[in-house]
Amino acid sequence: MILTIPDDLTVRLDKALADLAPAEAALSRSRIARLIADGAVSGPDGAVTQPKHRTTPGETYRIALPAPEPVETLPQDIPLNVVHEDDDLIVIDKPAGMVVHPAPGSPDGTLVNALLYHCAGSLSGIGGERRPGIVHRIDKDTSGLLVAAKSDRAHHGLAAQFEAHSADRAYLALAHGVIDAADARLRGTRGISFEPGGVMKITSRLDRHPSDRQKQAVWFEGERGRHAVTRAKMLESFGTPPAAMLVECRLETGRTHQIRVHMAHAGLGLIGDPVYGGARKASARALGDAAPFVQDFPRQALHAARLGFAHPVSGIDLEFNSPLPADMQDLLARLREAGISSPH
Repeated sequence: MILTIPDDLTVRLDKALADLAPAEAALSRSRIARLIADGAVSGPDGAVTQPKHRTTPGETYRIALPAPEPVETLPQDIPLNVVHEDDDLIVIDKPAGMVVHPAPGSPDGTLVNALLYHCAGSLSGIGGERRPGIVHRIDKDTSGLLVAAKSDRAHHGLAAQFEAHSADRAYLALAHGVIDAADARLRGTRGISFEPGGVMKITSRLDRHPSDRQKQAVWFEGERGRHAVTRAKMLESFGTPPAAMLVECRLETGRTHQIRVHMAHAGLGLIGDPVYGGARKASARALGDAAPFVQDFPRQALHAARLGFAHPVSGIDLEFNSPLPADMQDLLARLREAGISSPH
């Protein structure tokens, strides 16, 4: 992997490479520091072994990633909704509740376990021992489309597209509040701007929450975190006055919990989000008969609805679409049945 230090980044090497490496490469700052110490990172003057080495804009660094370790994760015969499959990749429509890869607390029953069984061991190993074939991921309780690589050439090609932000990813969400370009509160919130067509753009850095390591948080000062950009467009509003919405979110970058954190930062937390839902929620009075269903929705109402990319081997443009899952369809119907829908 080759990374070039941009003009606006002059920090210590481990921080710079962690910031520049695509999320799909699974290169945390601590892992990069270990690679540097092991002599796996070289710069303009050869190998660099000090994580604190200061970078200079324009410098190019090469990371020699070690061969993946043998996979210990067990294949499991778990049903998969396969949207597309060929010799190089597979596209899955993941249900809510399924973890993508094994982790503490979820050692099996994951998408990786299912893929290892379905693909009979043909998944790419670039992602490392516990993430074979995984190029990107979505949260456990987020449903929708995800692509995995079955060959190393596909893994490299897909990872390059996600790194270059050329892959098209659109999510549908049901959220508290509404997007209004005339809203003084939104316009006064740091990191928020508006683009033509009423599109709200949220720009910040994202990093671990200072007091809860399981959460992500928005940052603006200093070198902390990784650059993140989300665009959100309201498709339909609900409530009298409008107090909830169906929204399409597009990712320019793909950071952990990015949509959930950014929408919460805007005071527009996702319905059902137990972590980032926030205090600003649609009132029961505004939502009428739909209020109980909004209040009791059991997961973040977020669905990866569209995924587009160029096939990493053939070069053919591929696009996949997934309808809202049954639980979100039901919630949307309840909101519409309450007679408070307003298309945008």
